[in-house]
Amino acid sequence: MNDVSLCQTLIGFVRGIGIAVRCAPLGADCFLPGLDIGGGAVLVDETQLKYPGDILHEAGHLAVTAPEARGAPKLEPTPGDEMTAIAWSYAAALDLGIDPALVLHAHGYKGGGPAILENFTQGRYFGVPLLALYGMAVEPQRAIPGGPAPYPHMLRWLR
Repeated sequence: MNDVSLCQTLIGFVRGIGIAVRCAPLGADCFLPGLDIGGGAVLVDETQLKYPGDILHEAGHLAVTAPEARGAPKLEPTPGDEMTAIAWSYAAALDLGIDPALVLHAHGYKGGGPAILENFTQGRYFGVPLLALYGMAVEPQRAIPGGPAPYPHMLRWLR
């Protein structure tokens, strides 16, 4: 999948779960090249976007934010929010059938993307307890036979 079709797939998924995506030129002051969040939307400048998988991570921030706070002009994620957005984006990548390394890449997470990916691949998840608290997923160790599938399956995509 090339970057253009990957972007279209990711943007389609994010819009499909109810998060707005606005494609427009962004200034150079974005935290991530060609990507920002604000006003309840993921803002994408495809001409500057270096890592399309980051779309899922930024959407994850909006998805795990309380609905009443989602539309804030600027989100200020806590460490817990960050971990939950990472868990969310990993589950989204799997649900889309894309390589989670496109989200948890070497240029993100202060160079820790591959280590996070290795942990998640081995079932050593973080952020999932908050997804469970928000009713978005079932923690694997709390799953019951015949009940909902555990994380990385998501019960719902928005908090």
